[in-house]
Amino acid sequence: MMSTPSPLTNTLLDRLRAELRHCPPFAQLLPATLDSLVGGARQTYYAPGETVLDPGAGPLPRLLWIRRGAVAGRAADGLPFESAAGDLLPIGAVLGERAVSAPYTAVDDVFCLEFDAALFRRLVAADTVLADFANRRVQHLLEASRRALQTTLAGRVLDEQSFESPLALLPRRLPVAASPDTTVHAALSQMHAARVGSILAIDADGALLGILTEADLLGRILLAEPPPDLRRVRLGALMTQPVHSLDIGARLHDAALLMARHGIHHLPLTQRGQVVSVIAEHDLFALQLRSLKSLSADLGDAPDVPALVGLAPSIRQFARDLLARGLIAPALTGLVSHLNDVLTRRLVQIIAAQRGLSMRRACWLAFGSEARAEQTVATDQDNGLVLADEVDETERQAWLLLAGEVNLRLDECGYPLCKGGVMAGNPACCLRLRDWRARFADWMARATPEDLLKASIYFDLRPLAGESALAAPLSEMLVGDAARQPRFLHLLAQNVMRSSPALNWHGGLQADADAEDEAAPPGIDLKLRGSALFVESARLLALASGVAATGTRERLAAAGNLLGVPAAEHESWVGAFDLIQALRLRVQIGGVGVGGGATNPNRVDPATLSDLDRRLLKDALGVARRLQQRIALDWLR
Repeated sequence: MMSTPSPLTNTLLDRLRAELRHCPPFAQLLPATLDSLVGGARQTYYAPGETVLDPGAGPLPRLLWIRRGAVAGRAADGLPFESAAGDLLPIGAVLGERAVSAPYTAVDDVFCLEFDAALFRRLVAADTVLADFANRRVQHLLEASRRALQTTLAGRVLDEQSFESPLALLPRRLPVAASPDTTVHAALSQMHAARVGSILAIDADGALLGILTEADLLGRILLAEPPPDLRRVRLGALMTQPVHSLDIGARLHDAALLMARHGIHHLPLTQRGQVVSVIAEHDLFALQLRSLKSLSADLGDAPDVPALVGLAPSIRQFARDLLARGLIAPALTGLVSHLNDVLTRRLVQIIAAQRGLSMRRACWLAFGSEARAEQTVATDQDNGLVLADEVDETERQAWLLLAGEVNLRLDECGYPLCKGGVMAGNPACCLRLRDWRARFADWMARATPEDLLKASIYFDLRPLAGESALAAPLSEMLVGDAARQPRFLHLLAQNVMRSSPALNWHGGLQADADAEDEAAPPGIDLKLRGSALFVESARLLALASGVAATGTRERLAAAGNLLGVPAAEHESWVGAFDLIQALRLRVQIGGVGVGGGATNPNRVDPATLSDLDRRLLKDALGVARRLQQRIALDWLR
């Protein structure tokens, strides 16, 4: 039975205030707002199995904050969920001044702090922090988790600047700029006087037209034949255009990745179309020993295979540093995938040159997570080769030998061989373009459910090295033909439903035994029963709606819009996927407790997670369960 609500003594009030100041959203509230909430609160207890909230009781007079224990309920869509210590419930019913849609039951001994519902509604209307949390709860919890991780790992890195910070927070540097009609001599004089390595060309309205850098001077001026007359030649004749730039609202990681991909040292920043600042590489990595660009350059310029093997561990160390610096999962997996791309591309180039093979006759493909630019630190190989149709069988055997060597060398670099054999060194993954096209057409028209389960990894593809035009027809087949193949989409939907989120019948986290390590404690496979559910769902939604993107986040957002899914719903898909990816990275890098299995880097023992991380994981898996329900209704009826 529920205990009689107990009054709060002054001593208990003080203790509760201190306790709540460490929990979202209370940690961000003004002291007066927190005092108002706590001052009108009361304590209650519910025994295991007891009804905590009843639909028959009508509109709720109080909002519950769980101090200890767990409460099970059902959402409006009928799916079960579990609320645990630190959760506020039911926010939606309290704000809507309505009854709950289904009973809430105590799973074990539950101790609650109950707030007056009318007071909470008034405070939400007056306090923007509380209102924002009520509407964006998962995003706030994710940010709180990220801050906690930063605090834990901050001592491991040199630079404490979060890579999620906007570029606007960097000190503004008035850009050295001139009209494109300015003589090159005058422009160089401006650069010399300002002691900078670049000058921007802008129009009368401040719009960016081009850039001239110190690196341009060697090839375009000093080595030009004949050398130009710098007092006559205009800046517009020698400047680089168009110019890579970013809006001032972009993040530090956006700038870092752009600089690395294009090998640039200076990046103009714009606001409403006008240049407002310019940043240099050292602004982003001033205190870092090895920048993203220098690591990328070292990988891209590696002279031989041993050099690449020696550099590969730096990618994982770099990822660890970025995670500690506060970089969120999409940016971190993008950066890791970029560096892996550079390493793989250089490895293929080196071995092709050694074997006398021209990469204009082949294209090295990335499949799976690398194709989606979603590689975590612990990742195996998924790759293939597309050969030009004119390649004969003798030459194909030479390409197979190259691919097998690349696979072995990638394994030496720390990318294990694919257990499923999805590697270019496998004859089934080293085919002429016409054979790949026939294989894709057969999968879409005649594959069995088991065939398609094994083949779905090929439907995320991206060219990495060689003649990228050889990969384009395969991508075009998927985007153009899949939507016209209802049987194919039905089978993809069946694949989505083969695994279920790691939740029990009432919505709590469910740990399983590790099939590969009997001695390991029960754990959760964050890939198989977490992120993979979003990956497979996103693939189905994208192919069904003709979305060309390969990344899971981009697919979910684009397909959600095209299919008319409410923005709040498809944004929750993206947020939940990001959350699970972040937790996978932390388990692999060591930011949280060791995984639940020694042989599976994606496995975590829930007991090693903080209360906040358990809540976040449970919420994210609940989103996956609802996404599966939508797919079952739309494609499997």
